[in-house]
Amino acid sequence: MSLALPNTLSYATAQPRKINPWFIAVTVSMATFMEVLDTSIANVSLRHIAGNLGAGTDESTWVLTSYLVANAIILPISGWLASVLGRKRFYMSCVALFTLSSVLCGLAPSLGWLLVARVLQGVGGGGLAPSEQSILTDTFPPSKRGMAFAVYGLAVVFAPAIGPTLGGWITDNYSWRWIFFINIPVGIVSLILSYRLVHDSPEAKAEHANVWKNGLRIDYIGFGLVALGLGCLQVFLDKGQEDDWFGSNFICIIAAIALVGLAAAIFWETCVAHTPVVDLRLLRKPSFLFCNVLMFCVGFVLNSTTVLLPQFVQQILGYNATNAGMILMGGGFVLMVMMPIVGNLIRFIQPKYLMFVGLTLVSLSMFHLTGFDAQVSFHHLAMARIYQCIGMPLFFVPLNTIAYSDLPKGKSNNASALMNLMRNLGGGVGISIAITLLQRRTELHTDRLASHSSMFSTAFRNQLQSMVHLFRLNGFGPTEAHTQALMVLNRTLQTQAQMIAYLDVFKIMAIGCLAVVGLVLFLKKINHHDKGGPPSGH
Repeated sequence: MSLALPNTLSYATAQPRKINPWFIAVTVSMATFMEVLDTSIANVSLRHIAGNLGAGTDESTWVLTSYLVANAIILPISGWLASVLGRKRFYMSCVALFTLSSVLCGLAPSLGWLLVARVLQGVGGGGLAPSEQSILTDTFPPSKRGMAFAVYGLAVVFAPAIGPTLGGWITDNYSWRWIFFINIPVGIVSLILSYRLVHDSPEAKAEHANVWKNGLRIDYIGFGLVALGLGCLQVFLDKGQEDDWFGSNFICIIAAIALVGLAAAIFWETCVAHTPVVDLRLLRKPSFLFCNVLMFCVGFVLNSTTVLLPQFVQQILGYNATNAGMILMGGGFVLMVMMPIVGNLIRFIQPKYLMFVGLTLVSLSMFHLTGFDAQVSFHHLAMARIYQCIGMPLFFVPLNTIAYSDLPKGKSNNASALMNLMRNLGGGVGISIAITLLQRRTELHTDRLASHSSMFSTAFRNQLQSMVHLFRLNGFGPTEAHTQALMVLNRTLQTQAQMIAYLDVFKIMAIGCLAVVGLVLFLKKINHHDKGGPPSGH
């Protein structure tokens, strides 16, 4: 289909007045923080949402899934949409849609209403991050992009760290509806600042003009395949463990559709489409390809540990939701300090070397977690998260700097879409694998420990007799004391099985981090002497 370029989409030829680029960085990071926060803030409020709207617990999980599915579908095509509508216009439309849908979420009188509003929120949120990274790339010269991505990265990694804590506190003290209403003032301020401060670069204007030059061609087939494949993949990842993976016919069908849809989309977008909605040809650049693989790893580690640590302290140590979230808070403040430091270091040290150190530190921090037991203190847990957050900026900020260093002109929108898609997919896969491994390893260790918990075991008999004697001293009869002792020992066995399973998952993730360190060696070097144009590799 071909459309003529309407006059309303033309840009004024007057050059915008000079704006301090750091104001722009803060403006776009504000919207990023708001969007990423909403991927995790609702997690701890599902029980309250279900009770208030008269829905079951299983039904309420679609509040999360609907957002993630919409987010996954819009992310890869957001670069194309930004080129069609104009980047600033598309970005502000996404902020407006996200803010308006947040109002609808907060006012939802039923679960159906809330799910529709969350889909709209996911559509608006999915277009924000790629546009923001593209704006930062075109706003800052290569010599300052490291610090710019540090500001942006702070929002990306800090928001999910405080999301569960903030969501739990708001829900406990006010209402679950306020986890959505808090987006309203942020969205309004972001819209005002974006209108005043953000302007499209000459490259973005040229890309927009080229799209409309010979009439707009819409890749309907590519869009349909991408939406089908990624939408089903997100449902597969989010619902797989809940429905016993391939033991469920529904999950098998969804997995098959996702596989066929994604394979067909890759073929179509690389071999057939002349104006692809997802520019996969950018992955032909080896350095950009490896950056996307490593970005997948960032999402994998960041999101899975953000889910596992609070769950660990609640299940094993009996922490409440607020204290569980506090475990992550110290790491968040370390990120605030480390991000600008890393942004400055990039000017003097090769980014790939910083990435090597950062990924190694993240892996070592995961190995550190494997030394914990069921009596681990709050201090040790908080410090473990801090160790991880020291390494994460050393990995995240240089990765973005290298990825955008030698892109073809006018391709920053499409590159940003791919990078953010990989981060989100990594997060979805990481959480699914971590939760699945945790459950399977718990079952395995429960069986192993139970095989030693019988009257044939001297240690078990001695422990049982000691517990029975303790309950008898507290006034229980012989039969009741024996029953209570068995219940206590069974709970202890379950706790120990879960504890060992968590340690197994932490070890597997640590090994996985080490396994991808070698990919850093394939990344290009950055020319630190280049202060103006795109930096060159050597």
